[in-house]
Amino acid sequence: MPLTRRETLGMAGAALAGAVLPSGLRAQQKKIDTVIFDAFTVFDPRPIFDSLEEIAPGRAKELGTLWRTRQFEYTWLRTVAGEYEDFWKVTRDGLVYAAEALHIPLSPRKAQQIMNGYLRLQAWPDSKAALETLKEQGLKLAFLSNFTPRMLNAAIGSADLSGTFAKAISTDAVRTFKPDPRAYRLAVEVLRTPRDRILFAPFAGWDAAGGKWFGYETFWVNRLGTPPEVLGVKADGMSRNLDGLVEYLRLRG
Repeated sequence: MPLTRRETLGMAGAALAGAVLPSGLRAQQKKIDTVIFDAFTVFDPRPIFDSLEEIAPGRAKELGTLWRTRQFEYTWLRTVAGEYEDFWKVTRDGLVYAAEALHIPLSPRKAQQIMNGYLRLQAWPDSKAALETLKEQGLKLAFLSNFTPRMLNAAIGSADLSGTFAKAISTDAVRTFKPDPRAYRLAVEVLRTPRDRILFAPFAGWDAAGGKWFGYETFWVNRLGTPPEVLGVKADGMSRNLDGLVEYLRLRG
């Protein structure tokens, strides 16, 4: 579960002070005026995976873990192979594979019901207040997500976040997925903002690595408390929820 605001800010005072300026030279940094988010940084996917208990009593965690693994493996495999299908399709394909691999019956109707959870996502408990604070600070907010445009727009509506984001950018526009550099470059092009004025806030460790490889200042919202990927790069800052991001940007100036 995400840490409370008080816990996160307490951690920030102790841990973020040394992470705010990796170079140690504030003068070399350009002002950040735009923050781009992965969808799962803002939207809570847990109810989707909780719903798996209906088709796999006592095995929902096992099914959900394999589904998540295949979901992202399929995005990477299709990117490498140049055989693009959108995120809705690869997510559904991952679900079908996971059910078959675990010998769990899954009808097309039930698969569709589970997938429709992606169209009814709610925000994580800390999201709304943190996003409002960032907007009050004059920052432009946008999504950069593998979600299809339909998935992004539906989630924004169901989470009551209409008007919060200047752009909802889907990597579907360039028919690829993160961490392909073309996916990260899309935000620079759509927002017409230099990459050194953009901060990227991913949900997954591999996405944090991808953002850093591309050249974004990156703050990892590590809601699951997982260790960083061993890929030779690390995020500029990290916390368990968006309160830590707010504090990081406040300290950064």
